[in-house]
Amino acid sequence: MNTPSIQASREVATLGGGCFWCVEAVFDEVTGVTDVVSGYAGGAVKNPTYEQVCSGRTGHAEVVQVTFDPAIISLREILEIFFTIHDPTTLNRQGNDVGTQYRSVIFYHSPEQQAVAQQVIREFNAAGIWDRPLVTEVTPAPTFYAAEDYHQEYFARNPTQGYCRAVVAPKVTKFRQKYAHRLKGS
Repeated sequence: MNTPSIQASREVATLGGGCFWCVEAVFDEVTGVTDVVSGYAGGAVKNPTYEQVCSGRTGHAEVVQVTFDPAIISLREILEIFFTIHDPTTLNRQGNDVGTQYRSVIFYHSPEQQAVAQQVIREFNAAGIWDRPLVTEVTPAPTFYAAEDYHQEYFARNPTQGYCRAVVAPKVTKFRQKYAHRLKGS
């Protein structure tokens, strides 16, 4: 009997929506998501460090690589959550985090992912969910570089840290309220 591999039943989405601590913290709680890794993508520097990316001179964005089971949650649903937890209408900025490293970006891994991303953006723009058009880039997935260990699960390990309380926690709360049916264990 031919059984599909576990890897074959998983899909990867690479998303940038400002500081990766915020995006990672939300997707860690989404049912159907099996792994979330903070990292860097989209620049020219190989194996960049956080300090290099924060300089704004590498071309990389802070991103998360979300591994999910499409039988439980679709890419469309992943993107709907993504567009709810950050402001996709501001170019190279999320709140006080400013620079190309904080850009809104979807790095697609297949033509199907590209089509879904473009369709969701069209639908969000047509629905007027935001008062300005989305500026999210939809770009082929480049090499992904995992961020340093201290960035992984940052919010889970540092919930009382100032930035986490002021910026990350409100986004997690917004997700929990709007998508309670998508919380792990619900």
